[in-house]
Amino acid sequence: MLVPFSVSDFIDRAVGVYGDRIGVVDEPDQPAPSLGSLTYREIDALARRQAARLDELGIGVGERVAIVSHNSARLLTSFFGVAGSGRVLVPVNFRLRPDEVSYIVEHSGARVLLVDPELDAELAEVKAEHRFLLGDDSDLYAARPEDGGAEPRPWEPDENATACINYTSGTTARPKGVQITHRNIWVNAVTFGLHAAVTDRDVYLHTLPMFHANGWGMPFTMTGLGVKQVVIRKIDGAEILRRVEEHGVTVMCAAPAVAAAVLEAAQDWEGEIPGRDRVRIIMAGAPPPTKTVARVEEELGWEFIQIYGLTETSPLLTINRTRAEWDGLSTEERAAKLVRAGAPAIGVTLSTSESGEVLARSNVVLEGYWEQPEESARCLADGWFHTGDGGDIGDDGYLTISDRKKDVIITGGENVSSIEVEDVIFSHPAVAEVAVIGVPSEKWGETIKALVVLAEGGEVTEEELIAWCKDKAAGYKAPTSVEFRDELARTATGKLQKFKLREPYWSGRDRQVN
Repeated sequence: MLVPFSVSDFIDRAVGVYGDRIGVVDEPDQPAPSLGSLTYREIDALARRQAARLDELGIGVGERVAIVSHNSARLLTSFFGVAGSGRVLVPVNFRLRPDEVSYIVEHSGARVLLVDPELDAELAEVKAEHRFLLGDDSDLYAARPEDGGAEPRPWEPDENATACINYTSGTTARPKGVQITHRNIWVNAVTFGLHAAVTDRDVYLHTLPMFHANGWGMPFTMTGLGVKQVVIRKIDGAEILRRVEEHGVTVMCAAPAVAAAVLEAAQDWEGEIPGRDRVRIIMAGAPPPTKTVARVEEELGWEFIQIYGLTETSPLLTINRTRAEWDGLSTEERAAKLVRAGAPAIGVTLSTSESGEVLARSNVVLEGYWEQPEESARCLADGWFHTGDGGDIGDDGYLTISDRKKDVIITGGENVSSIEVEDVIFSHPAVAEVAVIGVPSEKWGETIKALVVLAEGGEVTEEELIAWCKDKAAGYKAPTSVEFRDELARTATGKLQKFKLREPYWSGRDRQVN
């Protein structure tokens, strides 16, 4: 018997087993009316009404619905109301500039655009056939069936159909649309839940943006297992601690910068740190320093779990969680082992190419890049997914990421194309040459540094160049520092030698990512 996988399987189980349990606690402080606490039965009802509303709008199976939102219950519901009804959800990074959002909406061909009210004015020029504000629920949801509304049209699941398109920064200035199928999502969610030992006794805090690789698949994992999910809209270390205490949070996912914020807030926390010996914090984006891992365990009393993956892999490829064999190690010795990317997740096969690039094969690997067949063929060449990251696999099977083959800087968990930033800086009339690199940062993992050669007679300050970037690209893509050089290291053919430019900043480290 073959029963096709569908993202709706997760909400269907939640309703059948945990229907009257609180499924989500919405952010109380937001511009849209908070949905408060919703049971899984109520989440399902909203998802069905959202699907019925798309029926009313004539949005067919396979058509795209884009959503630009901070974490919210309405975004969580849309994974099931949109993707669960056979349409394709396009979650968009709310930190992007209007022109970047416009590109994604247009490139994906989204007929419906859902916008967070806080972003309405800023994204006023971003258009779609149907544009609604989250919180205007008569636009978002059809009438209740008991009030005369229709039930959504049934969709016969196709596990190989695209469920979500997640746009990610790559080696080119324009982002690529990663097509993630129902099968990809299903396998990732179940595998992740197994490795992270999720049960219905857990309480999950959405510290990770839900737009980011579909919240790493956790909205599906947690829903299928009946876990109470707590929405936090904006990240603040002290607020995370308060919600851990208030809701009994046991698990969260985060970039290293979030752990840094919590550690900083913990210095001023009165009383015992909430969640001690209970919370599991799952981290990715870039391995944090060993010292940070040790501090999470010692100062917070939380378990640190490291994963590695990409948007293109749904995202889980490896997981690194403390094991019985390490129980006798000191905190620092254990931390040194935990900063590695980890061992392959179940169903994942890893290898490395002759050049040292990490290759992966798994059911979580993307279908392809939306309307970019050449890029799809390149990244899936020879039956392997080419990660663009350099690394090595130890005798124990654990992967260590050593260098980034593609010019992407991961800062605070966000991918930034160095080429894109270089294009912005080079557009300044005073700049003759520029190279953008990632340098170590205790807070952000990596931070963006621009190395600039001025044009003859050109004058511009570091502060002016940073402001120039913030005016022309999303703020998180701007460099945090600028160094002026007389020349930049290049090959005989004129290609920038970024490994030489990075070397002084990473000296003494065994990895070229932090």
